Amino acid sequence: MARKMIFLNLPVADLRKSKDFYTALGWSVNPDFTDDNAACVVVDDNICLMLLDRDFYTTFAERPVADTAAYSAAAYALALPEREAVDDLTDAALEAGGTEETAKNDRRTQEAEVGMYGRTFLDLDGHQWEPFYMPYPQ
Repeated sequence: MARKMIFLNLPVADLRKSKDFYTALGWSVNPDFTDDNAACVVVDDNICLMLLDRDFYTTFAERPVADTAAYSAAAYALALPEREAVDDLTDAALEAGGTEETAKNDRRTQEAEVGMYGRTFLDLDGHQWEPFYMPYPQ
């Protein structure tokens, strides 16, 4: 296991459908950390999603669970190695039942001015993903 990893704990309404959604993006489920309450989705060597049944998620937080279908709770930006990877991931999310959000302001224009390219999609529970590409100086 890597020395530092990120685990995003996401409450989901239907664990099976959420696992199907994320595996359709090309990510895998680690069966060692998956049961009827939770599923560990491996994004890469350093990033995993813990999909938690909404009732089970409440055991991790004192506050009410956000209704991410109605409100934005967070935006998960994911840097990818090329523009095509942004399109591939977003297109896979849409084919798996996600929805795309388009910027309602000039954010995409501002990003393009500095060489960034990105799109935004929502998963089945409304969790907001922002895959993007940005050339890094070598």
